[in-house]
Parts: sequence; structure tokens; C-alpha cells
Amino acid sequence: MSSNTPGQGGGRYVAPIEETPVVAVDAVDESQKAQSVWGDAWQAMRKRWLFWLCAALIAVIVVVALFPQWFTASLPTGGACKIGQSLDPASAGHPLGFDKQGCDVFSRILYGTRSSVTVGLLATLLATLIGGIIGALAGFYGGFLDSLVSRLGDIFFAIPTILGAIIVMQVMPWDRNAITLSIVLAVFGWPIIARIMRGPVLTAKNSDYVMASVALGLSRSKILLGHVIPNALAPVIVIATVSLGTYIVAEASLSFLGIGLPPSIPSWGGDISTAQGSIRQAPELIFFPATALAITVLAFLLLGDIVRDALDPKARARR
Repeated sequence: MSSNTPGQGGGRYVAPIEETPVVAVDAVDESQKAQSVWGDAWQAMRKRWLFWLCAALIAVIVVVALFPQWFTASLPTGGACKIGQSLDPASAGHPLGFDKQGCDVFSRILYGTRSSVTVGLLATLLATLIGGIIGALAGFYGGFLDSLVSRLGDIFFAIPTILGAIIVMQVMPWDRNAITLSIVLAVFGWPIIARIMRGPVLTAKNSDYVMASVALGLSRSKILLGHVIPNALAPVIVIATVSLGTYIVAEASLSFLGIGLPPSIPSWGGDISTAQGSIRQAPELIFFPATALAITVLAFLLLGDIVRDALDPKARARR
């Protein structure tokens, strides 16, 4: 198995070279393509059945919100509502019956999907855009700007979103609609996004690749837009997905209180509020819109949890 090495004297033995092949200890497998954080997250999400269930539910909700007329020939308001049909049971073409005003319940739920999803989506986009920009600037440039944004955020954090929206919607001089309601919700929701964005930006701006960019002579704005923000977006995407469901609940709550969307616009919260007076005669009038609201919010919240787990390396390791 071993041989005496010539010229070394007795007692020094080495194995023949053919018995000790050189092994590439630190070799890198170049056959597999390197994946980004989002690629790894997609691979983690696509293996979970709950992700596909949530994605299917959200796809159906979006289709219903965009094209409610595909699923019903009845209109939710106006001349389609006849007081003579008040609280009538289900019939052909009206699978959920009629409410107290004689409106088709199924039609109002379908068209209410558009209102709720529109408000939730717009509020989420506005809050993410405003909060993301402010948080990125504050974290990257620091100094007085960071202090100002932090103190301003503390002021907004002291005001509950629903309470602030109630006050603003009560005194606002313009008409209530999906856009104005989304703006009001975003005004009170941006500090959460800003604070979440600020943390990863503070971490990213001290990274080696940022220092290398500085050494290469890139401007601070190019470094922020090209390197820092893309690497700090993951937690913001997670909180935005969860916030969408939260804003849908906020819209329903404000409409339930009568200060959200006007009665002329179908809304799940408004239908739940209207159905209170008929809860003894027709409790299903509360059940149907409440179920639609619960399923929609649950789908977005579960999707947010799945995205969070996929973007968290520690969570992926535990799985």
C-alpha cells in the first residue's frame, strides 16, 4: 500500500499518487444556473399547495372584479331594484334572492367585489409608492431627512388608520368614491411601508457591492435606484401583500359605518350595514357579503404569509 521514498531514508513513506487522486474540494457546479432571491422564492412557493389555492382564489376574485357582468345579467342598483321584490327568496337567475330594497343579492356581491378590490389595490399601490420612496430616501441619505421622516412617521403611528379615515371622510368637501377613499387610507398607511423600507436600505447601503459602486464612481442616485432599492424590496412586497387585505377590511368598515363608499356604489360593508335591519327575517343577507369579504381577505393574508416564508432564508431552511 505504501512505498519507501528514495533519498528520504527509512521511516518516511508516502502512498503512490494513483492511490490518492486529487479531489476538487471547493469546486463550483457550473452546470446549474445561479438564481436570484426571487427565483429561489418562486421555487419555494410553487411547491406549496396552499400557494396555488390562494393564487386560484385571487385570480377568480380579480376576474369577477373586472367583469362582473359575465356572471350575472342583473344590475345591482337603479331600475333593477324593485321594492315589490323585497326579501323575495331565490329564483331563476337570482340564486341568492333579493335584499330589503328589492335588489339582487348575487349581483350586489359581484359588483361589490369590484369596489372592494379597487380600493384595496389602489390604497396598497399608493401607500407602497409613497412609503417606499420616503423610506428609501430617509434610510439612504440619513441625517436631518431621516430624523424628520422618523418623527413624522411617529405622529401618524399615533393615529389609528380607521379613526383617521373616519375623521377625514366626515369633513372632506369632495365626493366619496373609490379613488378618494384609497387616497385617505394611503395617507395613514404609508408610515408602515416607510419604516419597513428604511431598515433594509440602511443595511444595503453599507454592503460591499455599494462600496464597490462608489469606488467605480457611480452617483448616489444611481446606486440607490440600481442597487439599494432592488435589494431592499423583499420585505416591502410582503407587507404590501398583507396590507391589501387590510385595506379591503378598512373599506368595508368605513362603508359599514356609512362614511365609506356612497349607497349608489355596491359595497360589501354597505350591504352588511343595510342587512342589519333584516337580520331576524333574512340573516343570510349578512352571511353572503360577509363570507365574500372573509374569503377575499383570507386569500390575500395567506398569500402574504407564503411570500414572507419564501423570501425568508431562515423560514426556507426550517422547511
